[in-house]
Amino acid sequence: MSEQIAPTRTPAFEARLKKRYAAEKRFKAMGLGAIVFSVLVLLYLLGTMTINGIGGFQRAEVEVPIDFAEAGISIDASSLETGNAVQSLESQGLPQVVEYFAQQSLGDEGAAEIGGQAWRDVAAAIVADPAILQRETVFWIPASADLASGLDGEGSQDVRQLAAELADAGKLEKNFDIGFFTRADATNPQQVGIWGALKGSILTMIVTLALAFPIGVLAALYLEEYAPKNRWTDLIELSINNLAAVPSIIFGLLGLAVFLTVFPSYRSAPLIGGMTLALMTMPVIVIAGRNAIKAVPPSIRDGALAVGASPVQVVFHHVLPLALPGILTGTIIGMARALGETAPLLMIGMRAFVASPPDSLTAPATVLPMQIFLWSDEIDRGFVERTSAAIIVLLLFLLLMNGLAIYLRNKFEKKW
Repeated sequence: MSEQIAPTRTPAFEARLKKRYAAEKRFKAMGLGAIVFSVLVLLYLLGTMTINGIGGFQRAEVEVPIDFAEAGISIDASSLETGNAVQSLESQGLPQVVEYFAQQSLGDEGAAEIGGQAWRDVAAAIVADPAILQRETVFWIPASADLASGLDGEGSQDVRQLAAELADAGKLEKNFDIGFFTRADATNPQQVGIWGALKGSILTMIVTLALAFPIGVLAALYLEEYAPKNRWTDLIELSINNLAAVPSIIFGLLGLAVFLTVFPSYRSAPLIGGMTLALMTMPVIVIAGRNAIKAVPPSIRDGALAVGASPVQVVFHHVLPLALPGILTGTIIGMARALGETAPLLMIGMRAFVASPPDSLTAPATVLPMQIFLWSDEIDRGFVERTSAAIIVLLLFLLLMNGLAIYLRNKFEKKW
């Protein structure tokens, strides 16, 4: 008689197996739930910003026909090509002309509710096309902030009634504001734009990249390829890892104490802002660079040395090009983080009201996150909508940078 073998799938085994399967299903459900919750929160955020920001890309404008032949403005076309064209038109009485024809078209009450700087839009149109001075032209010029609020159903009863009358007559409506992308900050939400802050952000990021990228990559190369393994390099590595986790406002304090002491006249300049953000971004680039360099197989180094390459040639001709995709990915992600920072820039004075875009690295400037912060502190509904619109632009800019990082990683990534 053959020996009987005890069965392995006993009731106790089946119970344990069923319990493990149940735990696995619960884990998968929790993971899926976390993903769904994250997506829903993201969609809610994007939906809220989009709904609130649609109005921020528009502005209330009134229709004003202007007959320049009747107005009698006469100016040499060659003078419109100079930098003083707007001042020349102002001296010719263009603001009074716009006000007169606004009274003719809108009445006294309506003319009183056009933007105080509305004539500058007319001046810009004349500079772009001097032939306008020879004919009658219909302009859509910005309304005042009060009339814009009245169009949205806010403000006093008189303003709401006036806005309703003008809207019914087809002389007041909201139009897409292309100038939102070309103007700088202003005290009137009808006149504000993001170009000044966006240009300040671009200049600041240029300085940040020019300082943080070469220093961070060279530091990563030295620590990974050349530095001896001792307590000093261990201390340096520990310090770099700690710096990557330091709150950003600490770097702002460092920039305030060091950079503004050395360059006191450059407060709120992109140069100082870029140097401050470079300190914050550099540890991220060093860590990403070291990980990318470490991921290059040792066989690449051994093969290069075997064919006679020097250690420096091995690093710069073989290791660095292969590690570059990972380095670029870490760099762009670090730059995207720096682009959204406000705390360090608050400490160095980049929250100033800047009415014109910066024309150099040392000119006073602000950045897009700081502009959003300043507008969010206003109580006017127009600024609330402009804030949401600026947030959408910033999110698109960040999405573009992260998309660029993914593209570069996929394009240059090597597999062994």
